[in-house]
Amino acid sequence: MRMPITLWHLTPLSLFSTASPKPPATPYPTYPIPSTSSLKEIAQLYGSSLSLHAVQESRQRFGLESSSAICFKAAKISVLLIDDGIELDKKLDIKWHESFVPTVGRILRVEHVAEKILEKGSNRTTWTLGSFMEIFTEELKSVADKVLAFKSIVAYRSGLAINTEVTEKEAEEGLSDVLSAGNPIRISNKSFIDYIFVHALKVAQSYDLPMQIHTGFGDKDLDLRLVNPLHLRNLLEDKRFLKSRLVLLHASYPFSKEASYLASVYPQVYLDFGLAIPKLSFHGMISSVKELLELAPMNKVMFSTDGIAFAETFYLGAKKAREVVFSVLRDACVDGDLSIPEAIATAKDIFAENAKQFYKLDVSSKNSDVKPPLSSSFQEEELNSSLKDVTFVRIIWIDASGQHRCRVVPQQRFYSSVGKHGVGLTCACMGMSSTSDGPAVDTNLTASGEIRIVPDLSTKCRLPWLSSWIFSDMAYMIRSEMTLFHSFKCLAMGFCHLSSYCLLKTILNLPIFIECLVNRAELQYLHLQITICGMGAKQQEMVLADMFIEPGKIWEYCPREALRRVSKILKDEFDLVVNAGFENEFFLLKSVLRDGKEERAPFDRTSYCSTAAFDAASPILEEVFASLQSLNIIVEQLHAEAGKGQFEIALKYTDCSRAADGLIFTREVIRAVARKHGLLATFVPKYALDDIGSGSHVHISLSRNGENIFMASDGSSRYGMSKIGEAFMAGVLNHLPSILPFTAPLPNSYDRIQPNTWSGAYLCWGKENKEAPLRAASPPGVAHGFVSNFEIKTFDGCANPYLGLASIITAGIDGLRRNLSLPEPVDGDPEILKENLQRLPVSLAESVEALEKDTLFRDMIGEKLLVAIKGVRKAEVKYYSENKEAYKDLIYKY
Repeated sequence: MRMPITLWHLTPLSLFSTASPKPPATPYPTYPIPSTSSLKEIAQLYGSSLSLHAVQESRQRFGLESSSAICFKAAKISVLLIDDGIELDKKLDIKWHESFVPTVGRILRVEHVAEKILEKGSNRTTWTLGSFMEIFTEELKSVADKVLAFKSIVAYRSGLAINTEVTEKEAEEGLSDVLSAGNPIRISNKSFIDYIFVHALKVAQSYDLPMQIHTGFGDKDLDLRLVNPLHLRNLLEDKRFLKSRLVLLHASYPFSKEASYLASVYPQVYLDFGLAIPKLSFHGMISSVKELLELAPMNKVMFSTDGIAFAETFYLGAKKAREVVFSVLRDACVDGDLSIPEAIATAKDIFAENAKQFYKLDVSSKNSDVKPPLSSSFQEEELNSSLKDVTFVRIIWIDASGQHRCRVVPQQRFYSSVGKHGVGLTCACMGMSSTSDGPAVDTNLTASGEIRIVPDLSTKCRLPWLSSWIFSDMAYMIRSEMTLFHSFKCLAMGFCHLSSYCLLKTILNLPIFIECLVNRAELQYLHLQITICGMGAKQQEMVLADMFIEPGKIWEYCPREALRRVSKILKDEFDLVVNAGFENEFFLLKSVLRDGKEERAPFDRTSYCSTAAFDAASPILEEVFASLQSLNIIVEQLHAEAGKGQFEIALKYTDCSRAADGLIFTREVIRAVARKHGLLATFVPKYALDDIGSGSHVHISLSRNGENIFMASDGSSRYGMSKIGEAFMAGVLNHLPSILPFTAPLPNSYDRIQPNTWSGAYLCWGKENKEAPLRAASPPGVAHGFVSNFEIKTFDGCANPYLGLASIITAGIDGLRRNLSLPEPVDGDPEILKENLQRLPVSLAESVEALEKDTLFRDMIGEKLLVAIKGVRKAEVKYYSENKEAYKDLIYKY
């Protein structure tokens, strides 16, 4: 994972000076560094002695490109968004920066555009408002598809009390006032600047571009009294701009509380605390961020370094931000406001996910391990030292039959080539069934042709189960208490001291000699891991992959792309995002010998939610839990299930793509940890025909701008869900028989979907009815009579989650398009009412037949991919109908 996404807002304020510096004339100017701590950190980064002269010598020795590479690499910067509206004596173009980070984009400063237009006019006295606005509008529209956001410094010029109803006459007079001031053009007339701001915001909204707005402190030419973000109220209340996206920069300091309030009240307001970090004192930075998070939703706060001119400013901004966010979230954990998993998720959101959503950044297909230019092999070795303990990287894909497959490459080859270009793979990979590693007959896929699987580097992570940490109960406690916090610590701030929170929890559980070790610096902590917990072992990494037919061209059979495609349709047509949360039911099986033959038997024979079962499985479940935590996968609850040796782990909901990724990693963790303990974990729907089955029930909700809109907004709804939620759910119910080949992909799946087994055998829905395949859910915390999500019970652990979710969203979109309504809910046992209900397909053959009659999925999922899926399913039907006992081998594949 590359963290954080750091956005480069070029502002006339150097981190190394308390005042706005004169733009440098050379790449290596002499500049003051009043901050001793900043000088110390840069000296440590360059390996120089602690003096300004020594740092400058190091920079000169490295050269511009290598010193920049060192800073960007150390900062772990993934994205640069460059505001090129500031005037410097010398600037390098955007292309140059692509040598250091995977994604570089441009921010358009609207006042700068207007001033350049006026300056280019051959005779300023001939300008009219109409002639200027025509050119201004044309200029904005001509670059709208080339920039990632507009930006305004209206705060610097006339304040934030923007008059959204300024008249053309007032604007015309303002233009005259600007022109009469002479050279250079500087737009500061309030009427004119308000007029062009409002017009630029209209253009931005029409192109779905966000607008950055400077607020709070900054250059000395602003009047701090006029930059309180509360002055924006008239703009925020204007109905024309309710769908705009506005981000308030600089944490609005010293008005951070006011900015937090606006973000909590107005859905179009987001916050960015760049420049406040590292401009303020350390305690000032912490206080400012805490004030931002008091009211503002966590998914509306982001960070940018606000670096300028010097690569060191980006490094220091990113480093300080990690330290500050770590301190803030650590305190929140100590106070009980956040759990550690929630803190991990918050750190990831602040440093990456929120910015990706706000700026609509697609960084998943980018190479996040850019090879920067370096001047010596020593620097190369230094920058890649973190990879020395990695031997292999597993590149994982999920085929049409739902099997997890991988190609493994040595880490050196991965980071030098495969991470960017991928590895070759036969086209037959999406035609394989659970019974054969060759393409099924009716898939239209053959051994001819090759694709490439390209890693999605945003999903890359270390295999937590290969850490070899568990040597004793004491070492196990070290792992469960310390390594979880270590993952949060690394994510939030990089190298730092262990927190008092982690120290306290550890001292409470471990022998006293641990205390004298764990409160030391990171080097000693790593030493503790190596000497006590055996952390010297080599590591492996894993990463999920997309399928490409050629560089830059996605393969139409790619399951992850199928999910992205239908999710985009839902977003574009209805401005909706699907959130999903999976339950993972699985059996733990032990090896036994019977008549000299090895067989698999249940791990235990206790009952539903048995405390004894949990006690027996605790070492396994603890390790699974800690491993998932280290992967930032949040577990909401776990318990023993009704089957013999069966357990369930429920995951917290997230957006559907991340939920599918998380489900894949969760299955990998559960199987691997069980294998370490000498057990076999299986997700097969019905591994034993005389026992209960295993599902992978999925909970679905809809959100818009981070708000759950599946739930009704008031008590007038019939079922406690919104009209949008009902239409989406009705679409899923209407197409449920056709969805089954995606979510219940094996003949064995239908041995599970039986009456009176809580698996949903009849085509119906119910409110909190566990016998219905679709269950409207009202979990604790939801007001009485309201529904927050619905559960789909006919989803099992053999399904490819990307294809399963894609089919569900496809059906939901159809429900929204046709404004479908739900029938009356079934409150009792559907088996008793079966004369009035339709039975769901009782076999895979029946569900495939339903899919063939349903034309909806052909266009949405893709005709070729759909043909392959049906071909694989038909091969499964044929094989298992001819080999009645073959289902018993499925435990080794799922």
